[in-house]
Amino acid sequence: MSYALMAYVVDLDTLHNSVGSKDDKVRRMIGGRFKQHLANFDSQFDHTDGPSIRDAIRAVIDGGPFDSRHGTMYGYAYKWICEFHGRALFNNDFSPMRAGWLETVDEGLNGLGVTAISVGEFNLGRVPSPIPAPDFLPCYGEWSTTECQKALEQWEVVTDERKAALDPSVRRAVESCMDWCYTAAAAGRGVAGFFN
Repeated sequence: MSYALMAYVVDLDTLHNSVGSKDDKVRRMIGGRFKQHLANFDSQFDHTDGPSIRDAIRAVIDGGPFDSRHGTMYGYAYKWICEFHGRALFNNDFSPMRAGWLETVDEGLNGLGVTAISVGEFNLGRVPSPIPAPDFLPCYGEWSTTECQKALEQWEVVTDERKAALDPSVRRAVESCMDWCYTAAAAGRGVAGFFN
């Protein structure tokens, strides 16, 4: 089975505050911008008795009501809200990926002394309350602007020799993480990641 990590540079406060904001204009704008994508998404879940993705987005923006049996759909609704407010980051080193890849990349980061961030965070967290937790996927995590800045400081002191000693695929993934941090720090934003 293969997995994917989608990362976004986003204002984390704006993203968090969208939950329960009751902002109908934003909800309609999400529906308009992603109309075809949302229809395609629903076609993949048409065998379930849960809410449509549009209904799930409405529930997240309204702050409920939620049906705890359908946490997965609400988690994906939060992802669409994140995509609306943020900008997708290059993720070719994380999509598709095998089980255990995030841990392997974290070992590479830690071995270089970059400890302020962890891609494993994206596999451990969950979307914010009151959104019900998904049964399995998507998982969610985030890096703050401060964490991104600290990671970049740690990266700056790593010698080229130490970087070159990494397995090439791990090095590329680590460099992607640093690019994410640079993009987020330059914008004064954070990184939100969805593992599925």
